[in-house]
Amino acid sequence: MSFTAEVKDELSRVDGDGTNAALAEISALMRVCGTLSFYGTGRYSIRIATETGSVARTAMRLVHQYLDLQTMLTVRRSVQRKTRNYLIEIPEQERLGDDLVRLGILVPGRGLSTGVPEHLLVDDDAVRAFVRGAFMAGGFVADPRGDFHLEIAVTGEDFAQGIVGLVGRMGVKARLNHRRGAFAVYLKSYEDVRALLQGMGARRSAYAVEQVRQLKSVKNKVNRRVNAELANERRSSRSGADQLHLIGMVANQVGLQSLPPALREFCELRTQNPEMSLTDLGKLCDPPASKSAMYHRVLRLQQLVNQNG
Repeated sequence: MSFTAEVKDELSRVDGDGTNAALAEISALMRVCGTLSFYGTGRYSIRIATETGSVARTAMRLVHQYLDLQTMLTVRRSVQRKTRNYLIEIPEQERLGDDLVRLGILVPGRGLSTGVPEHLLVDDDAVRAFVRGAFMAGGFVADPRGDFHLEIAVTGEDFAQGIVGLVGRMGVKARLNHRRGAFAVYLKSYEDVRALLQGMGARRSAYAVEQVRQLKSVKNKVNRRVNAELANERRSSRSGADQLHLIGMVANQVGLQSLPPALREFCELRTQNPEMSLTDLGKLCDPPASKSAMYHRVLRLQQLVNQNG
């Protein structure tokens, strides 16, 4: 099961927040993945199509429980894509027109609504329910082990802008992208994806995103530390080679046996350990010497070369 399917399955099990929130969720489901047909004045039918079983179950449950409308469910299997397609048909019936107005899908005397149903979105529960329904119908969230990305695909710019506003009321910043005749309301940051999942009611999925973020953070720290150590090793290797060259020049010019004990010890240790850092080389001295002390020995060797060159 994809991460998107896991999230939608979790959202389908969110306990209701009351009638107003349930109507908001139904409205979003119908607007995003529903098709409205007209048969003359006051005569309508709706077809809700989805490839996600949890979305189909949620739509059926809410329509039966809060609208008491007749429905027909058809399940088809796509041989090519190896997926099931769920088609919920709400046929023409006496109360459907009034319910469409109630859901904010139809506006009396004006036809189809282009924006979100503000009369339903009177509290935070209804806002969360509407965004939840829109995501279940047209949402996608990437597996957090890859990129952090969540989007809701809808049609109609007014409707898309309305969802951006509702997501903003949930404390999350969403952006809008026009894509092939449709619009994508999308989030790209870990903080926003986690916050929206939490706000819609997918707490388990939000926690999973948080866990992946922590794991990525640990991996990034380890990678930075390893890269720093490799860089230090490369620098030590280069400085060691330079110091060996310096030691060779001192040996030719004045001879190593004529050096003070500290410098002679440094030359011997560096010759035996050409790639060791100055810090580790100092630990081999007797008595141990600091990195600063070892660096000063290198400077003294350089001064000897300059004086005798």
